Amino acid sequence: MIPASIGHRFESSYVDLGREEALPALCGASTASPRGSLDLRATCAIIAAQCMSKKSFIRKRLSRQERHNLDIEIGFLEGVVRRDPQYVQALQILGDDYTRRGRFAEGLKVDEVVAKLRPEDALVQYNLACSYSLTDQCELAVRALERALNLGYRDFKWLAQDPDLEKLRKHPLYRKIRAMIRSLQVKIS
Repeated sequence: MIPASIGHRFESSYVDLGREEALPALCGASTASPRGSLDLRATCAIIAAQCMSKKSFIRKRLSRQERHNLDIEIGFLEGVVRRDPQYVQALQILGDDYTRRGRFAEGLKVDEVVAKLRPEDALVQYNLACSYSLTDQCELAVRALERALNLGYRDFKWLAQDPDLEKLRKHPLYRKIRAMIRSLQVKIS
């Protein structure tokens, strides 16, 4: 839980940077509470609603404005995470944003932190596998993907087409994952 005083302090530093209009425009809504202080929970909820439920998406080239908005969002979330390093929702969005921006090593670091905070979450393990794949660490990606499948990840169709896992699907170790998926599909049927 983030104390209200942190939100107020962060708003002050955000305004000092001259970005007081950028965040509401970025989020598509006002993030000010009735008292005029920035509501961090509401802001993160708005940003999360704009993100997909999965880390990956079909990559498209970002426009200059989209890159600018993403950089503002990253800066905001980095501030939130500095103040509350265990704020999982903010960490997840930050990891997704790093990945969208092509900052895969930073996204991996965030995903590793989230995986330590939520080791039993299948989607967190899946996202970690994506980050490992994007950083050419296929052995670690296979381990994380196995954990995700063992924890209940079952979106096999997306797994087969996720662009973040493209390098992993080309790696010989991926045969192990395919065999695991086949056995899980038999159990489901």
